[in-house]
Amino acid sequence: MTAARIEENRSHPRLPDLLGAYHLANQAEQGKAVASVAELADVYRAEAEDPAAAFAADTVLLATPPGADEPAGCVVLKAPREGRAPEIKRLWVTPEARRKGLAQALMAEALRRAGASGAPVVRLTVWAWREEPLALYRSLGFESAESWDDRADLLCLEKPLDVVERLSPEAVRAHAAAGLAGLLVDAVDGGASVGFLAPLETAEAAAWWLRVAEEAAEGVRDVWAARGADGRLTGVVTLVRTGAANGRHRGEIARLLVHRSARGRGLGSRLLATVEAHAAATGLRLLVLDTQTGSPAERLYRGAGWTSAGTIPDYAADPGGTLRATTLYYKRLG
Repeated sequence: MTAARIEENRSHPRLPDLLGAYHLANQAEQGKAVASVAELADVYRAEAEDPAAAFAADTVLLATPPGADEPAGCVVLKAPREGRAPEIKRLWVTPEARRKGLAQALMAEALRRAGASGAPVVRLTVWAWREEPLALYRSLGFESAESWDDRADLLCLEKPLDVVERLSPEAVRAHAAAGLAGLLVDAVDGGASVGFLAPLETAEAAAWWLRVAEEAAEGVRDVWAARGADGRLTGVVTLVRTGAANGRHRGEIARLLVHRSARGRGLGSRLLATVEAHAAATGLRLLVLDTQTGSPAERLYRGAGWTSAGTIPDYAADPGGTLRATTLYYKRLG
């Protein structure tokens, strides 16, 4: 499955139609249906008629389905104002393009950008009767918050944001014996097949990360880590670059780890989206990875647009020593 294409463009010619459809559907759901954008309230009509002006200070993302020429979905990440948290608004996917992962892809990118801004939380509002979007937001870790909008049936939700940052070789060394080793030990203890057998000693895990630090210093491997509000590392992912002259266009995703206490908040998706964006920005055109067949990680990769290239039986032992099948995945960039 090819991934949806996400782009930032508040001036895209397709955007007025998407925002207009969003507002018309929203008014109809509230029992206030109008026949055209021209009949919308001034603030909503302004967004649909001139989104570039309405969202001049904000981030507007569009999603184009695989094989399509035009975007079929959008979302707006409102910039923080007057000390308030960034807010996600106007998530919309056309009816014919739903069930294809566009809403998830838009949310993943919006959350990645909100996290990259350094904001501690991101917020949104959703009508209580919108069960499907509400289920998506809950699955991403949004929780009920004190209301900042007193309209009846409007739910206010917030999500704490782990800050995702690229680690220098020095930072990898500094975190090797504690945070990074802890993530690796937690993964093995939880049954993840990540190259180690259980029980994994902290010293062995730390030694592995020290070798990673050397690879980072040599430019062979890049490392990103997620940090919670308390400063604790909650996730990590690495990108290994191919040294062969005929393979410099590709890279490998390795050791995508999220601590068990931080799962269910969309952090794995954010880490994956971060490394994919960096890979594309630095000229890589193809990414590969492998994961234990049937593992929860497969749902993450498939949902992010990765394609299965096949399965190898008895490829690697799980932490308990049992041989398991491994599935290879790839993703084209750009």
